Amino acid sequence: MDNKRSLLDIIDFYLVTDSGLSKKGTLSDVENAVAAGCRIVQYREKSRTTKDMVLEAAQIKKLCGGKAIFLVNDRVDVAMAVDADGVHIGQDDMPISMARKLLGPDKIIGLTVHDVEEAKKAEQSGADYVGLSPIFNTSTKKDAGTGIGPESIRAVKDAICIPVVAIGGINKENCASVVRGGADSLVAISAVVCSEDVRKETMDLIDIIRKTRLDKK
Repeated sequence: MDNKRSLLDIIDFYLVTDSGLSKKGTLSDVENAVAAGCRIVQYREKSRTTKDMVLEAAQIKKLCGGKAIFLVNDRVDVAMAVDADGVHIGQDDMPISMARKLLGPDKIIGLTVHDVEEAKKAEQSGADYVGLSPIFNTSTKKDAGTGIGPESIRAVKDAICIPVVAIGGINKENCASVVRGGADSLVAISAVVCSEDVRKETMDLIDIIRKTRLDKK
């Protein structure tokens, strides 16, 4: 897992699944994103039974193989059942300390944060990375709130030492501003899973992220 955790420092595009938005289905989305070079996948599912989630999560883990980190959103029990690489949790979910006790010291735990103070607390609590949300207004998550803007990323990045993943309303048109703002990685849900060609969209985003990073140097 140490090798997987070190990948957090070099990830670029971060796939979060959404069966409600997906055109081709969650498994197809994961397969194509990983084939395109995506190095981290979060399985987010809100409408299936626990049994179905465990079965699907096991399939996703196989698709990720040794190529991508595999995390489960919210559901620590599902992550444990399939021995995922870790979880991503929200402010109102299980506390990091409890999740860590259940998962053990080697698993990755990410936490959604909305500002500098929450980011600092996340790091102090033992989070391996934070998901800063929402950068732009988004319809993907109904309770996400108003976008804070890419210029807000830098303050969070400068306040903590763990990676910052940007999420919320990000697409190919605005993702460069997110990278320039200081994000280590970014999530673009609807821009990818709503497309007819997930592999191409993922490749395009990775290409923009990497070129923007080079331009910053």
